[in-house]
Amino acid sequence: MGGETKRASIALLADPFRPFFLGAALFALVAIPLWTWIYASAPQGLAAFDAFAWHRHEMLFGYLAAVVGGFLFTAIPNWTGRLPLRGGGLGALFLLWIAGRLMVAFWPLTVVAAIVDCAFLVTIAGLAWREVVAGRNWRNAPICALVSLLALANILSWLPAYQDFGWRLAMAVAALLIGLVGGRVTPSFTRNWLVKRGATALPVPFGLYDKICLLLLLVAVAAWSFASDSPVPGVLLLVAGVAHLVRLARWRGWLTVAEPLLLVLHIGYLWLAAALVLMGLAALGVGDQSASLHALGAGAIGTMTMAVMARAVLGHTGRALVASPAMTVMFVAVVLSALVRVLAPILPMPYDTAITMAALLWVCAYGLFTACFGAMLVTDSKAPNP
Repeated sequence: MGGETKRASIALLADPFRPFFLGAALFALVAIPLWTWIYASAPQGLAAFDAFAWHRHEMLFGYLAAVVGGFLFTAIPNWTGRLPLRGGGLGALFLLWIAGRLMVAFWPLTVVAAIVDCAFLVTIAGLAWREVVAGRNWRNAPICALVSLLALANILSWLPAYQDFGWRLAMAVAALLIGLVGGRVTPSFTRNWLVKRGATALPVPFGLYDKICLLLLLVAVAAWSFASDSPVPGVLLLVAGVAHLVRLARWRGWLTVAEPLLLVLHIGYLWLAAALVLMGLAALGVGDQSASLHALGAGAIGTMTMAVMARAVLGHTGRALVASPAMTVMFVAVVLSALVRVLAPILPMPYDTAITMAALLWVCAYGLFTACFGAMLVTDSKAPNP
């Protein structure tokens, strides 16, 4: 019994994606039901924030930060050729993330909670820069810059005068990460899959149009961060959303319908384009602002992070890059959860019922993620996919 526990703990710290992806999934599994209960009972919040601020903060700087940490330190060795973070150092970093979640939820002295919470993203940004500079891998410096901005957004979220700007900046960074990283891996994985099947219609290679799309996205979300309800950011967001919808179409995602593990990447990127359009409309006074933000949060972030985590776990544990039936249901559930949450204001049911339904679908998705990948993440075995 003790030997099995020791082997599991060693395996959990063998790769950066293992503790952080498992931690992110378990946190998502707990945080949304907790938020739904707080929202339905008495929205007074937890120790450091009121209810709405806690929900917003923890999905951005709790869940998303864990996924970013796991992805970043798994990818960096491939970028730089340097050794990955593992063992005691990885364990300490993971415990720092856990400590932040506990401090935010339960610690009444907000200065201490803020220091512990912010230390995680500051640390991973510093470590990422160290590795990229040491490896002279300047191509990925923009990702390090975005992680640094996410760390800054976390710090600002603790300052009452800048709290709103902090979470908007974090949302902007998340959109840029999806545009940059999702825009890199989605067409690349799609091309490889189609080539193996002898297809001749392939995704359009990265070029000038993609650079224009990323520039439009940067300008639009930067303007929105500073003036979320101004007409100018609204127009910019609409233009960026349409541009990214065209960008997505150039990757021929409809050809991947036979492989959900690939198709879900395209759906995640579709959520980004839709979110930009909805946020633009909301800034112009059309539509529901909360719905537009959840299109980016639950839709784009929720779908894309799950897709990237699933693919990374399968690939880095030596398994076939094929979605099992349970994984397919998992992807459907996370997409439906976001869809119900975004459409909640106009669905033919009470708003609170729609919120609860979205939460249940979210729990289903991350419960299945834990069931599908939990054993893979804590052991060295290569058991068949559930």
